[in-house]
Amino acid sequence: MGYVDVAAVGHILPDGRELFADVSFRVGEGSKVALVGPNGAGKTTLLRMVAGDLPVRSGVVARAGGLGVMRQFIGMIGDESTLADLALSLAPPALRDAGRRLGETEAAMRAAEAHGKFSNAAGKAQLAYADALGAWGEAGGYDAEVLFDTVATIVLGQPWDAVRDRPVRTLSGGQQKRFALELLLRGPDEVLLLDEPDNFLDVPGKRWLEARLRESTKSVLYVSHDRELLAQSADRVVAVEGGSAWVHPGGFASWHEARVTRHARLDELRRRWDEEHQKLRELMLMYKQKAAYNDGLASRYQAAQTRLRKFEEAGPPPVPPKDQDIRMRLSGGRTGKRAVICEQLELDGLTFPFDLEIWYGDRVAVLGANGTGKSHFLRLLARGGTDPDPANGPVDGAGALAPVTHEGTARLGARVRPGHFSQTHDRPELMSKTLVEILWRGDEHRTGMDRHAAMGVLSRYELAAQGDQRFGTLSGGQQARFLVLLLELSGATLLLLDEPTDNLDLASAEALEAGLNAFAGTVIAVTHDRWFTRSFDRFVLFRGDSEVVETPEPVWDVG
Repeated sequence: MGYVDVAAVGHILPDGRELFADVSFRVGEGSKVALVGPNGAGKTTLLRMVAGDLPVRSGVVARAGGLGVMRQFIGMIGDESTLADLALSLAPPALRDAGRRLGETEAAMRAAEAHGKFSNAAGKAQLAYADALGAWGEAGGYDAEVLFDTVATIVLGQPWDAVRDRPVRTLSGGQQKRFALELLLRGPDEVLLLDEPDNFLDVPGKRWLEARLRESTKSVLYVSHDRELLAQSADRVVAVEGGSAWVHPGGFASWHEARVTRHARLDELRRRWDEEHQKLRELMLMYKQKAAYNDGLASRYQAAQTRLRKFEEAGPPPVPPKDQDIRMRLSGGRTGKRAVICEQLELDGLTFPFDLEIWYGDRVAVLGANGTGKSHFLRLLARGGTDPDPANGPVDGAGALAPVTHEGTARLGARVRPGHFSQTHDRPELMSKTLVEILWRGDEHRTGMDRHAAMGVLSRYELAAQGDQRFGTLSGGQQARFLVLLLELSGATLLLLDEPTDNLDLASAEALEAGLNAFAGTVIAVTHDRWFTRSFDRFVLFRGDSEVVETPEPVWDVG
């Protein structure tokens, strides 16, 4: 059985700031431990340190058993890697190396044979390939191919040989996650590190993951912000907050109460420490004053000094972390009564023709299984519909989105300006810029604000400390908050949100809901977040049979 021991671990950011210190916890044999905490507190950094991706310069990380790792974004738009590349990236190191060598020698052999099947170069390439094939078998490659075939059949309904060269980007985010999770949960590794494993999964997929985690004998350390999944699967919670971490030995259902109790206890301990510190200081000052006139009291003065110094050196108890204060001011603006009009709209290969009218002020949740066309629908609207009106120009980079093949029409109403939030945060033009650079100098938004104003708006989103940090180095949750900020500044009157709460911590998700409630415009959101969905008043279901229908209540279990 595998396990992970983390003892007194700390991490310093490249700019010299301390991210966290003295973090200690254990992932015992077969246990399911959830890392929770605010975005940017260091959860993903901790996972990377346990995985060996980052050096452990302070403290110790010990592991036993094979280690399987699933990172937060396992497939990005524009990535030309194949499903075989993804499968190998999740395999044990020896198998991964053997697989890469096999692929390289096979490619070299084909290239050599193309220039002359019986040449010396072709013969050498064939020998190298045969040697790599033997190493592949010794590393367990043939057993792995059986596993790959099983998972491909389960997730994609096709054998491995038919899909191994398929680009990862052609799979939906949910299919990518399901493929990776099936490989890891069925694979040989005894310890799994999962960063946001539920992101991109639909609700049936999340329920599947909850059940698989509960029944698995593997030791699992994972990060998630889905409260339902945490309540159903975690048997211990490690809270990363306030520059350190603490362990709640119970499940997530009792964690909130335990956190309130812990904070109250820390407040009381700090109050008592302050009172004792004041008494010791007053005693020392009293003896200091008296010793100035009475040499016989000098020893008592020195003793009081020593006692105060030792008390201060021991230090006060930790202060409870300050609750986040995120204020999203999504303003919007008045538009025509009809914000979106769809007439016999058919997304090629995904839906049958459907009609839909969305009115100004509506809050529409778009539901359905992965791969049914929900994100395609949002992208089509983000580009201005099928016949975009120049007066309704898309904002926030929506014009860079790939076109969506379709029949029928989707029109935006008068003065409707769509702003798009991408599920994968795929904004390559922002990756190398700092947040202040984006806001101060302005990109396509032309915000025109100076540095002082930029820091002010970043502060409202709890991102002031990251102002000089590049967008590409932010945590997934911090990126999500910043992208919502760009929507706030964009002047959008129609918000098109594709899984906006996937990477947001609880406080950020609540702030988003409050911001949407105050938004004077129309909101259409693709979501699998059961809690977030309750804040919507209309529900459009993309069914597995290609029908698109409106339902009076949220519907999750769809084929």
